[in-house]
Amino acid sequence: MSSNFDHTINRASELLRHKDLAGMSALVSGLSPSDATRILERADPAERAVLYRLLPKDLALDVFDRFDASVRGELFGGLRENDVITLFEELGPENRVELVDELPSNVARRLMQGLSAGERDLTAPMLGYAKGSTGRRMSPEYIRVHAATTAGEALAQVRETGSEAESVYLLPITDESRRLIGVATLADIATADPADRVQDLATAQPVVTADVPAEDAARMCLEYRSPAVVVVDSENRLIGILTIEQAARIIEEAEDEDAARAGGSEPLRRPYLGTPVMSIVRSRIVWLLVLALSAILTVQVLEVFEDALAAVVTLALFIPLLTGTGGNTGAQAATTVTRSLAVGDVRPRDIAAVLFREVRVGATMGGMLGLLGFTIAGLVYDWNLGFVIGSTLFAICTLAATVGGAMPLLAKKIGVDPAVFSTPFISTFCDSTGLVIYFLIAKSVLGV
Repeated sequence: MSSNFDHTINRASELLRHKDLAGMSALVSGLSPSDATRILERADPAERAVLYRLLPKDLALDVFDRFDASVRGELFGGLRENDVITLFEELGPENRVELVDELPSNVARRLMQGLSAGERDLTAPMLGYAKGSTGRRMSPEYIRVHAATTAGEALAQVRETGSEAESVYLLPITDESRRLIGVATLADIATADPADRVQDLATAQPVVTADVPAEDAARMCLEYRSPAVVVVDSENRLIGILTIEQAARIIEEAEDEDAARAGGSEPLRRPYLGTPVMSIVRSRIVWLLVLALSAILTVQVLEVFEDALAAVVTLALFIPLLTGTGGNTGAQAATTVTRSLAVGDVRPRDIAAVLFREVRVGATMGGMLGLLGFTIAGLVYDWNLGFVIGSTLFAICTLAATVGGAMPLLAKKIGVDPAVFSTPFISTFCDSTGLVIYFLIAKSVLGV
C-alpha cells in the first residue's frame, strides 16, 4: 500500500512538472479522500491550489474537511474568491471557527459577511468563546428533543432533520426553555414503545459548560465512551454537542503539542515535507533562544567555582555525567506528571502527595546511582572524590525528581501549559542547581 502511494506521489510530481493538467485531473479523480489529502498536504502551496481545483466537487469538499486549519487558510490564498466563499459556506460551524483563527482579520470578516444568514447565526456565537474552550470546538448542529415528545415523534424528527445534524446517536432532551433534562441514545428511542415519552427515557450523561477547556471535555467524552458530550451555558441551557470524532481530534492535537514542546519546539500541524522552511524555523527558534539564555546560568555557575576546578581538575570530568543525570531525572518526573494531569489522574491540589512520592522516587534512584558512582570513582581515583560523586548523584536525583514532579502542577495552577515546563526548562534548571550542589559538596569534602 505504501509502495502504491509512493508511486502516486512520484506520478503526481511528474505530471505537475510537465504541466499535464489533463493527466493530473485523471490521477486525482481516482484517489480516495485520504490519499488525495496526503498528496495535497505534501504539495507546495501554489501546486496545492492547482491540484485542488482539479478535484471533483464531492471529493474536494471531503478533502478540504480533512485539512488542518492552517492548511485550509494557506489554500484560501490560492483559490478564486467564488471558490473560497463556497468552501467556507460548506464547512461545519466548528471547522469554520478554526479557520477564522488562521485567516487575516479582514479576510475572516469578509467571509463571515458572505455567509448565508442561517450559517452566520450558527457560527457567530461560537466566536464569542475563548480560544481553547469547548464553546469554540462544539457543534451547534444537533437534534434537540422536547421532553413531552413521544419516541415515535422523536424518530420522525431524526428522519426529517438528521442529515443536517452533526450526530444522531445522542439526543439531548430539554424543557420548553431549552434547559437540559437528560439525553437518550438513538437505540433507546428506536427500541422504545412509540407512545413512550422521551423524558421517561432520559438518562444522565457527561455534560460540560461552554467555558470548560476543550481538552477536558474531549477526555471526558472518551473516558465515558459516549457518542457525544452535551454542552450547556451557565444556566443549563443546551447550546451544542462535542462529538467523539471531534474529541479524538482535540486529544490528538493536544498530545502532538505536548510531545513537540517536550522536545523544545512547537507542533507543525501538517506533514513535515509539506511544511515551509520558515514555519519549521519559527516552531523551533523561540525555544532555542530561551534555552540559550537559560544556559547562561550554567556558565555563570562554572565561573563562580573556577578556583575549585583549577585546584582539582578531575572535578570537570564528572560534570557531563551529573548534569545529564539531573536533567534526565527531572524530565522523567515532569513527563510522568504531565501525562497524569492530562488524563485526570492527578490535579494541582494533589501537589503534596506528588512531592512526597517524587522525593522517595528520586532518593531511591539517587541512592542506587550514588552507590555506583561512589564505588567506581573511588576505585579509579580516590575515595574522597568517590564520596563527592556519590553524594552529588543522590542529592541531584532527589531534587530533580521533586522539582520535575512539582513544575507541571504549578504550571497548571497558574494557567500555563504544563508541557512548557517539561524537558527543556527542567533540564536547564537541573544543570545549574546540580553544579551548585556538586561544587559545594566538593569544597566541603575536598577543601578546595
